[in-house]
Amino acid sequence: MSSPRSTDRFHGRMRGSVQPCASPECAAPGEFRAPDPTGRNSGPNGPGDYQYLCLDHVREFNSAYDWFDGMDAEAIAAAQSPLNVWPTETRAFRSTAGVDNPPKWADFHDPLDAISARFRAGVEARMPEKSANGTLLSQADKHALGKLSLTASASRRDIRRAYSEKLRRFHPDKNGGDRTHEKALQDVIAAYTHLKQHAAFA
Repeated sequence: MSSPRSTDRFHGRMRGSVQPCASPECAAPGEFRAPDPTGRNSGPNGPGDYQYLCLDHVREFNSAYDWFDGMDAEAIAAAQSPLNVWPTETRAFRSTAGVDNPPKWADFHDPLDAISARFRAGVEARMPEKSANGTLLSQADKHALGKLSLTASASRRDIRRAYSEKLRRFHPDKNGGDRTHEKALQDVIAAYTHLKQHAAFA
């Protein structure tokens, strides 16, 4: 069963708080915690003491709070960078028993290319592919090329030649009336229709 705090529309509200609102002359209960503006006991582990405010006064506090106050443009940019937590490589921990750090990837001897080939294939498969004239190919383009048994370096002439060869193999009028390849024929026609006017194969 969820607690009343978890279903409250105001995040962080502490219902039933006995703390009075820290704002002078406010008799409402302090149901919301906010950093103490005096900065008492603040340090590297947190903002230190908190003050407790009612809903109206915590809204007033939040509207005036500026984390970047007093920082120049360079410091603000550094704070907003996703790298500001660990800007450098994490320092390795060395065993007290005197054991050296494990070798890096480049230190492995792989004469048969058994380890790196597996990962290289995965990287290459995810890299964007381009046609011979440098046009980026979509998944639909690559799928169509595959149906014609072609690669990204194919020219328009290659596409026409591959289409003619597939047509002779799959079309009933060309292969002696064999209709078992109708689905393959439809795929070939769709692939050729997709590629024949594509700017990537001009």
